[in-house]
Amino acid sequence: MSSVKKYLAEFIGTCVLVVFGCGTAIVAQCSTENYAGYILTALAFGLVIVAMAYSVGNVSGCHINPAVSLAMLISGKLSVKDFIGYVVAQFLGGIAGSVVLLLFLGKNCGFGANGLYNGSIWLSIGIEMILTCVFVFTILGVTSKESFGNSAGLVIGLTLTLVHILGIAFTGTSVNPARSFGPALFAGGDALKSVWVFIVAPLAGAAIAAVTYKFLDPAKKK
Repeated sequence: MSSVKKYLAEFIGTCVLVVFGCGTAIVAQCSTENYAGYILTALAFGLVIVAMAYSVGNVSGCHINPAVSLAMLISGKLSVKDFIGYVVAQFLGGIAGSVVLLLFLGKNCGFGANGLYNGSIWLSIGIEMILTCVFVFTILGVTSKESFGNSAGLVIGLTLTLVHILGIAFTGTSVNPARSFGPALFAGGDALKSVWVFIVAPLAGAAIAAVTYKFLDPAKKK
């Protein structure tokens, strides 16, 4: 498979994630007071993963998330070259998705950007690390055997829905640096100032998940 095709698949997948995930958060007025919008947003992010897993998954593996790509790098399932290519494509996809939201909804839509929980950097980092760790740990497990292949996309999508159901109330749920960077870049202000939290924390959570899964992996030779 051509590397260019894989990177393009990651670009498209991340772009779609931002458009439909963040877009739903905006139009459904996602908030803890609007439970319908809250659940719709969680479902939108999860359903995008399902859709992309069964479309671009056979091209690139459908990471569409630098944290997932880092976990695959640590697990030895992705080369350094492809890791760099994937991450660049994912960030560009997140930016492209935000451009679409700008065209659809205008410059004051908020772009579904993440925010610090109670203004706390450390609480936000902790929350995002836990959410990402659970998400990535599940991905590593469900992609560990070929026999899980047919259901992997559904399981991963439902898990992303799960972490959003809890995490939206705290940080808006990132678990994905590329998903956070694009919207923050266009939202500006506090969202852009704090976006580093939503880059560092998911990557740290993914690294913890990868190292832990390598230790627990039942297929690993003792």
